[in-house]
Amino acid sequence: MVSPGTRVHHGSHEARPPRVVITGSGFAGFHAAKALARRTRGAIEIVVVSPTNYFLYLPLLPEVAGGILEPRRIAVALSDALPACVRHAPGEVDDIDLEAHEIGWLDPEGVGHRMSYDRLILAAGSVHKVMPIPGINQYAVGFRGVPEALYLRDHLVRQIDLAAMCDDPAEREARCTFVVVGAGYTGTEVAAQCQLFTRALAASRGLNPDDMRWVLVSRGEVLAGLNEHLARSADAVLRHRGVEVHTDTTMEEAGDAEVLLSTGERIPTRTLLWCVGVRADPLIENLDIELDSGRVVVHETLQVPGQTDLYACGDVAAVPDPSRPGERTPMTAQHAVRQGALAGRNVAASLGHGSLRPYRHRDLGFVVDLGGFKAAAAPLHLPLTGLPAKIVARSYHLGAMPGNRLRTAVDWTLEALQPRQSAQLGLVRSPAIPLDTASPEVPQHHLGFPHVAGGRQAPDAAATWSRE
Repeated sequence: MVSPGTRVHHGSHEARPPRVVITGSGFAGFHAAKALARRTRGAIEIVVVSPTNYFLYLPLLPEVAGGILEPRRIAVALSDALPACVRHAPGEVDDIDLEAHEIGWLDPEGVGHRMSYDRLILAAGSVHKVMPIPGINQYAVGFRGVPEALYLRDHLVRQIDLAAMCDDPAEREARCTFVVVGAGYTGTEVAAQCQLFTRALAASRGLNPDDMRWVLVSRGEVLAGLNEHLARSADAVLRHRGVEVHTDTTMEEAGDAEVLLSTGERIPTRTLLWCVGVRADPLIENLDIELDSGRVVVHETLQVPGQTDLYACGDVAAVPDPSRPGERTPMTAQHAVRQGALAGRNVAASLGHGSLRPYRHRDLGFVVDLGGFKAAAAPLHLPLTGLPAKIVARSYHLGAMPGNRLRTAVDWTLEALQPRQSAQLGLVRSPAIPLDTASPEVPQHHLGFPHVAGGRQAPDAAATWSRE
């Protein structure tokens, strides 16, 4: 609901063409808007409501934290990447009235708005999945958006700078120790990219690069449940570089100066990254629709049962997986892209432009970038490692990005020719920012870090080839 004391602006009720509202500008929302605009050719009004005016290419976010890419390389402005017929409403959706066909949203200046719709596409993405672990909200940092990546990069530089001037060996060791919880795509790539970054920082500050201690903690194996070749390759690369990989292990407690693992080991550290997983955006929890494990149940056409004007895609949608009868598609970027495009197509069909199609999907391979010249890839399920995999991975990313390809390629070239920039900008995490950015105790528009990409959060950064 709209917060007390805010002004409310209502959308115009004058005669207008059909209006389609999309909640979120992440992988699902962005591709839904693009497909819808292409098929309707300006015949309808398309409004994307999200707190950011860009599409975030999440798979390259670890390279922002690792000092390789500047953040605007992977933050592609919606106005540049989408047709002019698509309008962006900057703000956070805080109310959906299915009976009245209206949404409410709060803009960055605290002004409440109401807008009617003829079709609504739920593509709000996901938020951090936070476990009931003591200290996690206070001391852990998530990794889902540009603000967090920039903060992490600044934090790593700050810790190395402080360690270089520290006379206390125990404090220096803690500042040079970095703990990542979660060994999925995000945790694995963040550990791989940032470990190289801290080693370079240490060498430039007169510290021993081998003293940079990275610890990856995971309940399962590295990249568990994904392509076996990628999992084995990533695990081998991390261990060869000296990353301590703790599998079958959980974190039991977090403090301001150490973390406690389920093995009983206490690790002194000033850096704790939470990359465990995501859950569907809580925006959908109070709607009178069927949910499955917190996600909106949809038909294979992505339409919500019993709601002829409501569609859902991406992380918020429990989409039947045609390749696994009885199962739902996982919450990954590959599915969000395909589902977003199909949602746009089917909404256009419901308005008289084209025909409905069911969701179909087949993987054509996976890639994981491990920093330096290391990567693993399986194009068409052909296993590759090292430089060939690196070329494939970066080629895939350039092809998948909706813009900024030349600037990204230039940054990659500079990385190979020059040291990474290590200026510390003084970014500080506000104590009012919890890890669970959708916590009901903290109004979302009051958070220091804005939500990103998919309305609130973007889907998992699993980079894959896929096709319908």
